[in-house]
Amino acid sequence: MDFRLMGIDTPLFHTLQHLMDAAGEDSDKSVNAPSRNYVRDAKAMAATPADVKEYPNSYVFVVDMPGLKSGDIKVQVEDDNVLLISGERKREEEKEGAKYIRMERRIGKFMRKFSLPENANTDAISAVCQDGVLTVTVQKLPPPEPKKPKTIEVKIA
Repeated sequence: MDFRLMGIDTPLFHTLQHLMDAAGEDSDKSVNAPSRNYVRDAKAMAATPADVKEYPNSYVFVVDMPGLKSGDIKVQVEDDNVLLISGERKREEEKEGAKYIRMERRIGKFMRKFSLPENANTDAISAVCQDGVLTVTVQKLPPPEPKKPKTIEVKIA
């Protein structure tokens, strides 16, 4: 809004106009804009659906991984409680004389992160990929034993 068009041309309104113009210029360069890596990771996570099941003694994460070899998949634990499943699906090498008419299968990096509960035993994790389905099993820690009441001997003085 230009205050001069409204007939208000005092130094106070001139300063206010200058501040509003400066704020408009800075809004194009957002400090909080997501980084390129963040956007890439968010897309990779959105394109990697997973099922999570809880059993009495474990948590099981099931992710479809058709056509991938075990070397293409990484299962890691970050920060002691974040399960990270990641990898990359590469495009098949084109054979001479063949050309794509349609490409619908997703290629590129994929990733999923899961916050593990406090009772997850990060030292007892297994991962098996069979028939294009990755199954990651995280064992649960045994429940803590209930604290027994401490008996204090009463002395007679």
